[in-house]
Amino acid sequence: MGYDPRRKLITLKSKTHKKTIYVPLLLLLSAFLLSQCDNSTNVETKSPKIDLELEKAKFGKLLFFDKRLSVNNSVACITCHDPNKAFTDGEIKSKGVFGRLALRNAPTLLNVKDAPHFMFDGAVPTLEMQAIIPIQDHNEMGFQMGELVEKLRGDAVYAKKAVKLYHRKLDAFVITRSLAAFQRTLISEDSKFDEFVKSNFTKGLSEEEKIGWELFSEKFGCISCHALPHFTSYEMKINHLAKITELDQGRYRITGDSADIGKFKTPTLRNIILTFPYMHDGSINSLEEVLKMYEINRLKFDDSRMKKFQPSEKEKKNIILFLSALTDERHLSE
Repeated sequence: MGYDPRRKLITLKSKTHKKTIYVPLLLLLSAFLLSQCDNSTNVETKSPKIDLELEKAKFGKLLFFDKRLSVNNSVACITCHDPNKAFTDGEIKSKGVFGRLALRNAPTLLNVKDAPHFMFDGAVPTLEMQAIIPIQDHNEMGFQMGELVEKLRGDAVYAKKAVKLYHRKLDAFVITRSLAAFQRTLISEDSKFDEFVKSNFTKGLSEEEKIGWELFSEKFGCISCHALPHFTSYEMKINHLAKITELDQGRYRITGDSADIGKFKTPTLRNIILTFPYMHDGSINSLEEVLKMYEINRLKFDDSRMKKFQPSEKEKKNIILFLSALTDERHLSE
């Protein structure tokens, strides 16, 4: 059975964007602020008391599932962020309008409410601003925000919700706030590992998974970059992939600082079993290959703990068993 956006709001207490070619951040911010200052769209109204944030999230869910957000009605947010795949899509690079490919691999949206910045190069500071990126990206949804607003204003349901929830006609402000409100409800914190933590690290994991946790957190220091609670520090790190190209040099594309060439945001490892292929470019298909890449490149890392990353085959298996315990499955049956 497919997902119906008009069903009750999905709350993910269970078991990254999107990639794109960026408009300069200053121009993006200016356009965004301009949309907030359009007083001519304000509409006075009185509504009965409601759970405003919940209703905004429900509206955002409708938008998230709506293919009309793409220029040819072929792509919705859910196309690249499927709940059955922990809000990723299983593609190396997502397919947008007219069969075009996005610049980067689609990251999970689970727990984005706690992220300090967005996109693999950290270029965008808020979820509201992030919502603009895929909509206007030529390879993803291919729409100019102004044209999208005109298109959606013809929807009577959307028009009524905009006035009820925001006291204004539907515009960029309404669309981006609603999408952000929905994404903040996508929470994943009910894995086997979470049970282990709640039991004061005594119950919930098998012996092999516990060994994997000890290897991950102590012997090899993986936790220095993949920190609790979401198994990411959100830092920009050089991952030493051999395929760093002029097309995508990471944070350097934003800062122009040569020290940032090849730096990408550390991804969350929650639900990692479901979010393959891996890395910003989707170039690695399995966790075994990821571990091998770090083993081969260990001497290139600034973090001294990475330099001793030479796990045995048995240790690799235990680490992967532990990573499997970060899977939160409840949302798969919503």
